[in-house]
Formats: sequence, C-alpha cells, structure tokens
Amino acid sequence: MYLLTVKEDFDAAHRIVGYPGKCDRLHGHCWTVEVSVEGNQLDKLGMVVDFKYLKSLVRDILNIYDHRYLNDLPDFADKNPTAEHIAAAIYHRVAAGLEGNASVKSVTVWESPGSSVIYSGE
Repeated sequence: MYLLTVKEDFDAAHRIVGYPGKCDRLHGHCWTVEVSVEGNQLDKLGMVVDFKYLKSLVRDILNIYDHRYLNDLPDFADKNPTAEHIAAAIYHRVAAGLEGNASVKSVTVWESPGSSVIYSGE
C-alpha cells in the first residue's frame, strides 16, 4: 500500500455560534490542510496518482474557502465551521474528485500550529 500526502494552506474567517467564549466572535485562521490518499496499484508511470493532479484538486477545493467567511458557505449552512466539519467537507470533496486507483485515507486540518483534527471517513 502506498500513502501520498500533499499540504496546502488557505486563510478564512469563521465563528463558532454558541461557543461559550471568544470563538463565538468573528475571527480568522491561516488553515493548513494535509490530504493523504492511498492505493496499491501503480499506473504505467509507476504512480498511484500524480502529485501535480492531487495538489491541483486540493487547491481547487481550498479556493472555495480561501479568504471567505466560512459560516456563509453552503458546506456549513446547518453546522458550525469547526475544524472537524472543515476536515470532513474537504475529505468528501477530494473523494468525489479523485481519479484512478487512489482513495482518500485522511484529511488533517490545522487551525493553528499546535491544534489539528484528522478526519478519516465515516
């Protein structure tokens, strides 16, 4: 089994509605996202998936969130845009966009250098 990981960043604001503290107020983060995909079959070039393709897919997804107020986006219409919900939304978008033999293993979202969440599916 091969495990490939790409890492990208985006900046966005959010608030955690109902949170008993400062996070209920509008604030922002420079989010770092790591997407790991896995596969055991290599293509004719010897790749599970081309890093260029994977990075482009992840970048296109993160552009949906970049420099936005996350609470206003459809992905979070009925839930707070917590790091947990962001990781799950990205996971499902990557899974829908992958081609070939790869499948999503996990998505890690860092909301700060010392705080992250990993989502690995249902």
